[in-house]
Amino acid sequence: MKISHFLSSMIIATSLSAPVAADLTINSTDIAEGQQLDSSQVFQGFGCEGGNTSPALSWSDAPEGTKSFAITAYDPDAPTGSGWWHWFAFNIPADTSELASGATLPEGSVELTNDYGTVGFGGACPPPGEVHRYQFTVHALPTMLEIDASVSNALAGFMVRANSIASTSITAVYNR
Repeated sequence: MKISHFLSSMIIATSLSAPVAADLTINSTDIAEGQQLDSSQVFQGFGCEGGNTSPALSWSDAPEGTKSFAITAYDPDAPTGSGWWHWFAFNIPADTSELASGATLPEGSVELTNDYGTVGFGGACPPPGEVHRYQFTVHALPTMLEIDASVSNALAGFMVRANSIASTSITAVYNR
């Protein structure tokens, strides 16, 4: 057997027997993929009447090397040209794997001002007659981000995506 065939066989055998890392997964008892948001996740204001409460989220199987998490809630369908940030939180400690409904984030976490102009979660409130998607995403990061609550959602989004080692999402919908 030629050495190149032997090495190729060993590489294939090693890759087949190597453990496969699980993928980061997200779950929620409050929202579901493709399903209508409950009134508790709807904004109170701008013509909407809801509880303005963040959904319960849990995640598992973060990759090795995860030092923090970022969570976003984003509406790509908002008629702004740049979507709508409903929630942006980062530097959530790596030992956190869930947030209750209406969560208060762990110490050290940073929440940005949402596009309603308030800090924290801002619920769904699309224009009447339109169905919008709401993407709830958890990113695993190999670092704590060296930015603070004064940055824009766009800059934080860049920093999160530039550092993300895994992400997972649930996309719910809402219309009124």
